[in-house]
Amino acid sequence: MQPLTVGVMGCGAISSWYLRMAPNFAILDVAACADLDGERAAARAEEFGIPRVCTPDELLADPGIEVVLNLTVPQAHAPIGLRALEAGKHHFTEKPLAIDREEGRRVYELAREKGLRLGSAPDTCLGAGIQTARKAVDEGLIGRPVAFTALMLGGGAERFHPNPEFFYKPGAGPMFDMGPYYLTTLLNLLGPVKRIVGGASIAIPERVIASQPLAGQVIHVETPDHVCGILEFEGGALGSIMTSFATRYASYDGAHPITLYGTEGELKVPDPNSFDGVPQVRTADSDGWRDLPLEFVTGYNRAVGLADMAYGIRTGRKHRCSAEQAFAVLDLMQGFLDSSATGQAVTPCVAYERPAPMPAELAFGELDA
Repeated sequence: MQPLTVGVMGCGAISSWYLRMAPNFAILDVAACADLDGERAAARAEEFGIPRVCTPDELLADPGIEVVLNLTVPQAHAPIGLRALEAGKHHFTEKPLAIDREEGRRVYELAREKGLRLGSAPDTCLGAGIQTARKAVDEGLIGRPVAFTALMLGGGAERFHPNPEFFYKPGAGPMFDMGPYYLTTLLNLLGPVKRIVGGASIAIPERVIASQPLAGQVIHVETPDHVCGILEFEGGALGSIMTSFATRYASYDGAHPITLYGTEGELKVPDPNSFDGVPQVRTADSDGWRDLPLEFVTGYNRAVGLADMAYGIRTGRKHRCSAEQAFAVLDLMQGFLDSSATGQAVTPCVAYERPAPMPAELAFGELDA
């Protein structure tokens, strides 16, 4: 099968994760990288053996690039996506799809209009941990899911990130930064959402950067740094999600921040920001909690979602980290903020269908037979 030619847009820290994993997939040919900082793009190209370095405009104009891998900051996800699609290129972006619902809708609808593929991180839901948890739910191991909790509580990025200001601008904050991992996992486990209610606040209006090289600078927080939501799924499960950059400590087992409660048992879901965590289950016939053996391919990391989309482009099948999924997640995140502002419940505006499970029988690096 002919590889898909990929151009990387944005060569910051996350790009190293993608570029380290991409060579494991024969379907991907990373041919060029671009960044507003030419030196940074050149450094990434040298580090990973990418043959071409160019400007963002040159990358978008290159007829040989079939898909743009967008690893820019959140505020640039939609603008770059629109330009890539207008240039006739498929688009795979880091999360979130966009910084608000209407911006995301424009990208989503343009992709449909152009007949081009649109994909989005997170692709951690394709890892062995979440896939094994999904199989347990689908096979009725805990009976009918009734309730759940999804908790991401902790301090802010100003403690460790070299340039943390964007975490506190619209399109970021704990919900838009970490919520995609948790909501994508919940959608994969439980299916479409019926309605939601949310609450949001700015708990710490000003942040002092403690990390280098900007230590001592003050960040004025422009988006909620503490967001809570209640989700009712069409299948009947009703539970809560909480994301915060305002707590000193986390109040949960960090290895299993999502728990599903069913009529016949409980399932601890591994960290949705990782690929190969081990789920744990407790049922009436078991002696306490036990690990579930991973039943899917282990070792995947960032770029597996891109590779899955590439196979979809070449074969015509649906890809798993789809436009519909990314827009559904964005709609939910925006919905929590809308509900907080109005005091009203919100109904999702986009239909959602769970993607196919990952193939468990294929070798590492192969996503289609």
